[in-house]
Amino acid sequence: MRSKKMTQGLEKAPHRSLLYALGMTRDEMQRPLVGVVNAANEVVPGHIHLDRIAEAVKAGVRSAGGTPMEFPVIGVCDGLAMNHEGMYYSLPSREIIADSIEIMASAHPFDALVLIPNCDKIVPAMLMAALRMNIPAIVVSGGPMMAGVDDTDLISVFEGVGRVKRGEMTEDELSELEQCACPGCGSCSGMFTANSMNCLSETIGLALPGNGTIPAVTAERIRLAKTAGARVMDLVRENITPRDIVTEKAVANAVAMDMALGCSTNTVLHLPAVFAEAGLDLDLTIFDDVSRKTPNLCKLSPAGPNHIHDLHRAGGIPAVMSELDAHGHIHRDALTVTGHTVGENLDALGAKAKDRAVIRSYDEPYAKQGGIAILRGNLAEQGAVVKQSAVAPAMMTQTGPARVFNGEEDANAAILGGSINPGEIIVIRYEGPRGGPGMREMLSPTANIGGMGLGESVALITDGRFSGGTRGAAIGHVSPEAADGGLIALVQEGDTIEIDIPQRKLNLLVDDDELARRREKLVHPTKEITSPILKRYSRLVTSAASGGVYRDDM
Repeated sequence: MRSKKMTQGLEKAPHRSLLYALGMTRDEMQRPLVGVVNAANEVVPGHIHLDRIAEAVKAGVRSAGGTPMEFPVIGVCDGLAMNHEGMYYSLPSREIIADSIEIMASAHPFDALVLIPNCDKIVPAMLMAALRMNIPAIVVSGGPMMAGVDDTDLISVFEGVGRVKRGEMTEDELSELEQCACPGCGSCSGMFTANSMNCLSETIGLALPGNGTIPAVTAERIRLAKTAGARVMDLVRENITPRDIVTEKAVANAVAMDMALGCSTNTVLHLPAVFAEAGLDLDLTIFDDVSRKTPNLCKLSPAGPNHIHDLHRAGGIPAVMSELDAHGHIHRDALTVTGHTVGENLDALGAKAKDRAVIRSYDEPYAKQGGIAILRGNLAEQGAVVKQSAVAPAMMTQTGPARVFNGEEDANAAILGGSINPGEIIVIRYEGPRGGPGMREMLSPTANIGGMGLGESVALITDGRFSGGTRGAAIGHVSPEAADGGLIALVQEGDTIEIDIPQRKLNLLVDDDELARRREKLVHPTKEITSPILKRYSRLVTSAASGGVYRDDM
């Protein structure tokens, strides 16, 4: 056991003395020591209840003969950080969380880890740390929030701002909505980034069946946490580590399920970063190749009316996986934390769809292609990402004049000020990983476009990213980004842009000679960065096309 480095032998008497100071008995020291990584805090609704999950995990660990040792990590609420300087810190927090877990689990040599995330960057960060450490580990999230009154959710409130501006809703009605759209603890109730990553953790095999969809407020979630705590002890005894589970087959399963579920575009940032920790390459081409041949079986908010608790009631991740499995899209022999393969798990569960309004059949999907498309062209030579399952049919192709903004705030002011017209294409640049820095989410602009009644007539293109709650023709992750000299930096007001999602095209229709003249005169706007964290991040971060991870040559 790794923990012998601090519990066994004459020279470790001082170490044992410190463990005794924790109230630990000698018998507890001699059992496997399990690090319980708890992201609980009183800031994030998805995390406010995680202490209950941690207590259940620890009970499970003890029942199976281990000694749990809990420690915390930070967690940012993207909703609260949205549309102000706080969003600069959201994506960088992913790397800090992964690094902090490595520090704790290396300085204190645990024999295993149970990782308890729930919201946007915390889930991929914990997956990254698990693969980096490669000791027996299991993920158990806090679970999704229930939908609000009349099936509303946080996106209803964001879009409500624009509805008030255009006179479609009163401020009193918005006030009433904001009090009931998020009814309690859990990760926000749609197929947004947090729930996307929790569902994919289950798909990958690092979390137990039910992890992605069991509601936060149920006793079933507590039972899952106890089971996860006990199961990690089996992983210790069987010496099954994350890299035994996360193989090329797990990669293929994850991307196929991403497309079937209609997950957040942020998965295109997070999955490459997660799999890179296992030495596996996942580029944008793979996402698009899989999307072209995998049907979209679910339309959960923001793409449709259903929420994650509806998906759970309809059979959850195993039911969707079984639908793909029956048509050869799933690697059944991929190992999971249950100790069994994906195929064995599906057979044991007898998984099948219970509600075809929530999980469509393979033969009658919502769309023949997956939820995400990768666009390329002179405006995105390395690629750009769109959640095509949330794009209105009328917006799948568009050619129109550019409205150009060097940041989110100016674009928001223009949208809410009524100066954006149908048919125009908004361009928001210098919001990429390096140029932001931090690659802010553009949920406020996209929600305001919808709220202003422009959701089926105005597209938005950015080198920033989007919330999983974004809907409409929202094209993000444009790479190379403006700060790295990408062509998006050369777009001028009124330029014609071509968007063709079915043909995967994104082009600036300006001739090469004119673009060369513009490049000679290009001066990037000055952006003062005072934060040491953001300065360091801007120096180290790579392109969104490679997951926005740190460079490995520093």
